[in-house]
Amino acid sequence: MNKRKLGSQGLVVSAEGLGCMGMSQSYGPADEQESLATIDRALELGIDFFDTAEVYGPYKNEELVGRALRGKRDKVVIATKFGFNIVDGKPAGLDSKHVRRAVEGSLTRLGTDHIDLLYQHRVDPDVPIEDVVGEMAALVAEGKVRYLGLSEAGEQTIRRAHAVHPITALQSEYSLWERNLEPRIIPLLRELGIGLVPFSPLGRGFLAGNVKRAEEYPEGDFRRGDPRFQGENFDANMRTASIVRDVAAKHDATPATVALAWLLHKGDDIVPIPGTKRRKYLEENAAAASIALSAEEIATLDDALRPEAIAGPRYNPNNQRWIDR
Repeated sequence: MNKRKLGSQGLVVSAEGLGCMGMSQSYGPADEQESLATIDRALELGIDFFDTAEVYGPYKNEELVGRALRGKRDKVVIATKFGFNIVDGKPAGLDSKHVRRAVEGSLTRLGTDHIDLLYQHRVDPDVPIEDVVGEMAALVAEGKVRYLGLSEAGEQTIRRAHAVHPITALQSEYSLWERNLEPRIIPLLRELGIGLVPFSPLGRGFLAGNVKRAEEYPEGDFRRGDPRFQGENFDANMRTASIVRDVAAKHDATPATVALAWLLHKGDDIVPIPGTKRRKYLEENAAAASIALSAEEIATLDDALRPEAIAGPRYNPNNQRWIDR
């Protein structure tokens, strides 16, 4: 797999990364052996960029990633995130007051002496971003962190953070399914030389075509509470997403592969991190790097899945309250 430069600070990663969250939570039961095999297969395919967070599990995902990459540290780029207050094994609001404590915990669980890319997971309105980035920058000076990132941050927060210490990447939801970054955030990132790491680049599976209605998912699965998977929204979105299947058929590819190829065509400063815990889907995702979409196909997809064509908000109110927009 080709490499891409993520931002202007010198971080080089594979053109696709691997989102590891689903290996420990949110999308059905965990399968540790298959997850470990999936990470091994990612390395074989040239994927060297692995994304986790302290809140995934919580804690369990960092431990799993640390085990999977033991003995391979010099071959990989590890990104993790802090910023939630974890109480009795569950997130209970935001907490960016204890950056150092969070990072020390992540280093221990990951079994490493440094984090390649450290993100603030969500912007904490109770802690000035200047203070947060100042603490993160101190960890860079100490060699415990190499590069800094933000997740789901808005324009003003990005500018203020970048003025304290260069921000290498913004991680936010971006896909054919969710285009809220296009009007203002992506132009700002390019102005400042910040890379984009899209999470949920397959719309939590919707663009891959293998989804069910919200109520058909088990308790604890994130999609049960996703407005786009519910009622009439689900029916409308299935019809809209059919265009991805049509384009995929022309390339003898899966819809997931085409949806990721669309993202890769949107700029060399974009590195999606599709999440999976199974080798089969990992291989489908990795194939996107070899798909060449025509300008006409990209325009067709752009138009068919324009924001107003998607039914329902991307988050329910409880999750939306943590987005800095």
